[in-house]
Amino acid sequence: MRLFLRLISYLLHPLFIPFAGTITYFLITPKYTPLAVQSGNILPIFILTIIIPIICFLILRNLGIMRSIFVPNIKERKYTLYISMGLLLMVLLKVIPNNFTIELHYYFLGLLAATFSALVLLFFNFKCSMHLLGMGSLLMYLISLSIHFEVNITIAISIATLLSGLAATSRLYLNAHSKAEVIIGFLIGLLTQLFTLKFWL
Repeated sequence: MRLFLRLISYLLHPLFIPFAGTITYFLITPKYTPLAVQSGNILPIFILTIIIPIICFLILRNLGIMRSIFVPNIKERKYTLYISMGLLLMVLLKVIPNNFTIELHYYFLGLLAATFSALVLLFFNFKCSMHLLGMGSLLMYLISLSIHFEVNITIAISIATLLSGLAATSRLYLNAHSKAEVIIGFLIGLLTQLFTLKFWL
């Protein structure tokens, strides 16, 4: 059981949430988007939100600044959030400006707001769950896309809900977070996406 839940923690790592939302958007949107345009967005986002953070982690670990990819220490977590915010800003300003794909733009804006909120809480010595923050963001984004494009993606929403439950179970079972940290993380993810809806839904 412990091995399974640890695997869940790796598979649902918040590192993958921005890319998962990007792929989801291009799969769901009824808008015609040329393949060249899709790859011109997907590839840079993959590099900026997955490859570069992994490289940064490896560098910081070799320097002795970080020990684990799950960053249990508050000081270590601040480094990862600063890096994440910088990379999300790069995506927003350079890859998907507001006049291109507005739905995707505000998804990343919501992620940036959620990351900033998690960083602020760290200064109050509160370590919300980034796993649940990511899953909350993705779940609300799926619901929003379903309403916006008027498409039935009930199965995808159900799977995201199930995965959110698994992520919460894994973080609690592995003693990585308290119940409050898991709940607050999930609510931050949901609410930051919810607040962006008035700009594009």
